[in-house]
Amino acid sequence: MDGAEKPKRRPRVRRGSGELTVADVARQAGVSPMTVSRVINRLGNVLPETRARVEAAIAALDFVPNPAARSLAGRPQCRIALLHSNPSAAYLSEFLVGSLAGAAETDAQLVVEHWDGRDSPTRLAQRLTDHRIDAVLLPPPLCDDAALLAALSASKLPLAQIATGAPVAFADAVSIDDEGAAHAMTRHLLALGHRRIGFIAGDPNQTASALRQTGYARALRDAGLDVDDELIVQGDFTYRSGLDASERLLSQMPRPTAIFASNDDMAAAVIALAHRHRLDVPHDLTVCGFDDTAMARAVWPEITTIRQPVADMAHRAMLRLADRVRAGASPDAPAPLHEELAFTLVERASDARPASA
Repeated sequence: MDGAEKPKRRPRVRRGSGELTVADVARQAGVSPMTVSRVINRLGNVLPETRARVEAAIAALDFVPNPAARSLAGRPQCRIALLHSNPSAAYLSEFLVGSLAGAAETDAQLVVEHWDGRDSPTRLAQRLTDHRIDAVLLPPPLCDDAALLAALSASKLPLAQIATGAPVAFADAVSIDDEGAAHAMTRHLLALGHRRIGFIAGDPNQTASALRQTGYARALRDAGLDVDDELIVQGDFTYRSGLDASERLLSQMPRPTAIFASNDDMAAAVIALAHRHRLDVPHDLTVCGFDDTAMARAVWPEITTIRQPVADMAHRAMLRLADRVRAGASPDAPAPLHEELAFTLVERASDARPASA
């Protein structure tokens, strides 16, 4: 090989080492780091040929995006706050499962904060912006708090309402047809032969509560039955309120043959009180709930209920918020979307035909 020209060595490319950055991909593709970031995060406003060039560079370098790389080009990490005050631990647990899945999928940081109303909505909004929160996820009952919604909107924070019956124009919203679901459950009870059906209403400050009561009453009227106000008792979605409400219903003569509670926590309380009164569920009393949280499967007998896909609703809302935050003021930024998911009536062991039938 003396006197012969040595072949040029190809530059070594670090593959999958974790050392590669967005800047390396940008140099390979001949674009700016910001453009690479937009392609990685599936944002708009990138020409198809440019996107293809960036994707080819990512493949050639075997580049694996990570949180640090995604925050290059001056873009801060996406921080989404889950603001809650729901008294039901079972509901909040379902909500957290979906929120965490969405955070992991979108590479966002989830910040969980309880708000009890002692701070004003304006002070809360200021604290969130001071802590560099980029968007806010609102489960019930905060999704229906008009003052809170107004304060967060004034702070320019993207919002998502979950399970609200009154979506606002400036926020994303994911819900189900609460009225239709309650109508379906009441029709199910009527089909079993029940005619004296008690109803435990939910928190009157939540829009979903009124919708569920409307669905219950509509199903009775559709069946040619009068709506008996004595059979409608107020609750607030807590187990304690379910005990109090079912005590009032079961003290009536004649007592209801079925009780439809507006959530699973209150339905579980009805079953507990029925056992205390030595009533067999479902032979002496049918009990149904709403939401299909873990509570519905933790009691005996397991509760017939409406499955509200709480985890899926939270997951979808997280994806929407992350997209809106990362799009910023781009012309291609997604507009708020109001989405309605399907519900399912889940039959378990707590319902049966009335004994008199």
